[in-house]
Amino acid sequence: MADGIVVKDLNAWFGAQHVVKHVSMEVPRNAVTAVIGPSGCGKSTFIRCLNRMHETVRGARVTGAVLLDGEDLYAAGVDPVTVRRRIGMVFQRSNPFPTMSVFENVAAGLMLNGVRDRAVLRERVEQGLRQAALWDEVKDDLGKRGLKLSGGQQQRLCIARALAVAPQVLLMDEPCSALDPIASARIEELILALSKELTVVVVTHRMSQARRVSGWTAYFLLGELIEFRPTRELFTRPGDRRTEDYITGRFD
Repeated sequence: MADGIVVKDLNAWFGAQHVVKHVSMEVPRNAVTAVIGPSGCGKSTFIRCLNRMHETVRGARVTGAVLLDGEDLYAAGVDPVTVRRRIGMVFQRSNPFPTMSVFENVAAGLMLNGVRDRAVLRERVEQGLRQAALWDEVKDDLGKRGLKLSGGQQQRLCIARALAVAPQVLLMDEPCSALDPIASARIEELILALSKELTVVVVTHRMSQARRVSGWTAYFLLGELIEFRPTRELFTRPGDRRTEDYITGRFD
């Protein structure tokens, strides 16, 4: 597989609590990787380490290496802000900026990165909204506040905001957990479409969703990576008894 992100002996702590333990894996480029496991197993912390968001928590620390295009993102001199532009993130609950319009929400990251040309902003905002499959629904009302959109539209707005700065990788932390089945299906379709252009990593507690959207699946337990293999293989021929127990419902 073509490597999108190479993780080497990654460890993460909250204070004295060791929450991600010696994880090494190669996330394939231009594919969807699902991260599954019981609550509190380190899934969200793991993906937050990939774009250096974990370190924003007081008392948190990380050891090991995360490589993107051969560059260690934790090396001395690497700017975390640049890392987060290259590796975007969408959170569990949609979080549009409450006082901003649809246009301003999508343009926010661009403006933080110094883009001021209105023509460029319009082009990039439209591109982000198209990539997020939201353009046709909002193109005639870009001045509407983002919070006035439906829940599913708000989540796609947040995806558009992440995409507008042209990341190489998109991390998604349970992006459908607060959505109804119809809105969830739209997000799943979007994930599959985005993987043609981006490397996508999705944390999900829904194993059926992991089966539908991902080509690769990683199973975490108590902060450890138990198994990482093609999704079809993991769900039909798990290589570890602990994985089998989880996916068959004997352990949750």
